[in-house]
Amino acid sequence: MQSEECLALMVEKECQHLPNADYLNRLRKGDLDLGGRKEAIDWIGKAHAHFGFGPLCAYLSINYLDRFLSAYELPKGKAWMMQLLAVACLSLAAKMEETEVPLSVDLQVGESKFVFEAKTIQRMELLVLSTLSWRMQAITPFSFIDHFLNKINNDETPPRSLILQSIQLILATIKGIDFLEFRPSEIAAAVAIAVIGEIKTVEAEQAISALTQHVQKERVLKCIQLIHDVVLIGGSVKNASVSILSVPQSPIGVLDAACLSYRSDDTTAGSCANSSQNTPDAKRRKLNRPWEV
Repeated sequence: MQSEECLALMVEKECQHLPNADYLNRLRKGDLDLGGRKEAIDWIGKAHAHFGFGPLCAYLSINYLDRFLSAYELPKGKAWMMQLLAVACLSLAAKMEETEVPLSVDLQVGESKFVFEAKTIQRMELLVLSTLSWRMQAITPFSFIDHFLNKINNDETPPRSLILQSIQLILATIKGIDFLEFRPSEIAAAVAIAVIGEIKTVEAEQAISALTQHVQKERVLKCIQLIHDVVLIGGSVKNASVSILSVPQSPIGVLDAACLSYRSDDTTAGSCANSSQNTPDAKRRKLNRPWEV
């Protein structure tokens, strides 16, 4: 278990790994492509399930995607750019979190509208890395959940079933945009209270009092209400609709910048409609203009 000092430091730093403050409002107002974001996240989910990556890889992929979109404006009318961003974000998350990582070109499974060359994906990865200031070991709700479950459970180690339910519930919060309003620590606190409440009576305000050193009561109560309104409609925590059930694997280290180096004057890039892995007779086509960073 993390020490209180470690938890306090993570709470202090978690805002460094969030989208810009106006991101949620811009999505709701339609200033940003909400539909494109949904398609990208749907694809990440399918590719993630195909390779059996851990839950933290899924969360990091979408965290990178949202942080990038909040800071970098993609060109209008180029739907393939969002798909390329999704591939790059999943590739980076897998390199950060997974012990076995497919080649970037092999990540492009499922019903992808476009398939990109390795060099094109690599260039997009570099753009994501630079835009996010290389802050890739993001603080997430997973960083807090064990400690919060323990605290709310009277300092007793929670059973594995509660940890798995917490993982399911955290993942159920990342697809939509409503939970972008909350910090990772607040989501973790709300999730911990929700899952503990499945096995015994828990007063939310009393449970939060055990965590007040790290979270604000009003915001956690609001997040708990959102969980019940959005995630738990029609079922319990145990039945939260999430397909990823495995426990997160340990990070294997940070990316080596040298491995992603490229020549700035090299602008070769290509794409084709539909993956040949899924539609062998799919017609291939090149983009009219190569993508450039």
